[in-house]
This record gives sequence, C-alpha cells and structure tokens, in this order.
Amino acid sequence: MDGRKAIPMIDKSVETGKKVADFDLRTDDGGRFRLSACAGAPVVLFFYPKDDTAGCTAEARDFTRLAADFRSAGVTVLGLSPDSVKKHQKFRTKHDLDVRLAADEDHAIAERFGVWVEKSMYGRKYMGIERSTFLIDARGRLAEVWRKVSVPGHADAVLAAARALQKT
Repeated sequence: MDGRKAIPMIDKSVETGKKVADFDLRTDDGGRFRLSACAGAPVVLFFYPKDDTAGCTAEARDFTRLAADFRSAGVTVLGLSPDSVKKHQKFRTKHDLDVRLAADEDHAIAERFGVWVEKSMYGRKYMGIERSTFLIDARGRLAEVWRKVSVPGHADAVLAAARALQKT
C-alpha cells in the first residue's frame, strides 16, 4: 500500500429521501451547529474545499448575498470545510460573510456525505473536499444534492430549490 487513504464509501443513510443522521460541529461564531436543532426547518449544507481561495470565497459570498432571502424563507445555511474554527473566523471577518461556517477538521461529516474524495492537481493525488451542496427538508430528509458544483449561479439555484421545497 502506498500510504494514501482509501476513498471512503458514502454513508448509505445519506441518500435522497432518507433522514440525515444528526451531527454536531463547532462553528466560527464560537457556538456549535447540531442538525437536530434545525428540526422543522430546511437546512442547506454547502461543502467547500478551503477558506480564502478564489472559488470558495465566491461561493461563500454568493450565499452571503442571499442570506436574508434564505432567512426569510426559514432556511438555515451552513458552510463546511476541513479548516479550523480560527481560520473560519478570519475568513468570515475578511469577507464580511453572513453565513455560519463549521469546522469539519477530521472530515468525518464530509466522508459521511461522500464529498471527501481523491483529487489530483499537477499529477499529485491527495484527499480533499468535492464542492457539493445538500438541501435537507424540514423533516430532516435529504431533498436535493448538487455535486461537483460550479459556483456561478449556484446559490441562486439552491435558494429556488429551497423555496420550491416549502411549497410541497
């Protein structure tokens, strides 16, 4: 074996239509995010690779631009990456972000959602986050999934899906 970590299997409970298992993570505001605390309201989880990189900053800014719209629709938005709470705090302050960021430093939640994957850059293979978003309905069931997200227009599409979800 070459020492690289094996690509994890997606937790079979994280499938569209199934209830998402509870989790608890530290957040950039000094608090904690517990999925079960959001029962009765939809939740958007957007997984991104790294604080303060171009694509991740653009994505967080887009969710921030729509933060008031998500709130008025009763939707909680949470960004998750393997960065530390301290890095999240700096990132949020630097870019005046209006979304909470959770530290998944051991990437356990990313693995559960199947977004901790083998990547390749300049011929070097490594493990990292595949930019993905998950919409969880008010009953705690996975309603919609976006994998290999392209940032432009994505937050708008997620907001539209969250609003449509509430009409059903």
